[in-house]
Amino acid sequence: MLNSKKIGIIGTGNMGEALISGLISSGSSTSEKIICSDASEDKLESIKEKFNVATTTDNLEVVKTSDIILYAIKPQIMAQVLRETAPYLDMSKLIISIAAGVPLAAIESCLNKDLRLIRVMPNVAVAVNEGASAIAAGEHTHKEDIQLAMSIFNSVGKCIFLHENNLMDAITGLSGSGPAYIFLIVDALADAGVKMGLSRQDALSLSSQTVLGAAKLLIETKIHPGQLKDTVTSPGGTAIAGLHTLEKGGLRTTLINAVEAATLRSVELGEMMIKNFANGEKKK
Repeated sequence: MLNSKKIGIIGTGNMGEALISGLISSGSSTSEKIICSDASEDKLESIKEKFNVATTTDNLEVVKTSDIILYAIKPQIMAQVLRETAPYLDMSKLIISIAAGVPLAAIESCLNKDLRLIRVMPNVAVAVNEGASAIAAGEHTHKEDIQLAMSIFNSVGKCIFLHENNLMDAITGLSGSGPAYIFLIVDALADAGVKMGLSRQDALSLSSQTVLGAAKLLIETKIHPGQLKDTVTSPGGTAIAGLHTLEKGGLRTTLINAVEAATLRSVELGEMMIKNFANGEKKK
């Protein structure tokens, strides 16, 4: 279904390039079916050399020739690009935004017409085809549109569909911001290894692989993390001593608070975006 569609990607930064790579390497699409645009001609030349896709500096060309348009651009320029391309957006096209912090309500207020809209919150791990993404749909979106969007983002990791759009802020706080929490944890584990006498390189390698292996074990076995934790903790052993220290230090509470803080900040930023998009339309 997806491989019959012409896909246009506006913006070829890290996310845009990762999507192009994932779509082609997974077989979900082909280079002949993808066109992308960017303000940087050097970036477009690099993308063309890597993936042999059509490129242009003209966003309107992307919109005119595509069935699915992905806006993979910075939130600061989202309103400007939406208004630039608005005359050629209609119900015949599926519009997907991955602009961080820009709610569907902001996009709808900016375009002010019925459109098949989807918002996606991916995370930085799409760069290695292990992204965690969530999809929220506008009121005019069809079931097939959701399936198409999920096919795109499953090509660069795993994605879920949200029935409640307001949960996108929680996604931002958990999986969107989550890699930063994990990087901090890995860095701290590596520091601990160095403190105990390991080389920095060995400590970081072991810390990273430990997180990767633990995550893979959770995903592939589908066993509850509490049960898996119990398989590592023998009576009076080393793991339970370490876990006791983590509980004393409030690691569990701190992580919960971090996700909550990031979620609330996402709500604030989303409200600001809605106001800014609406104000921009009034000024125009």
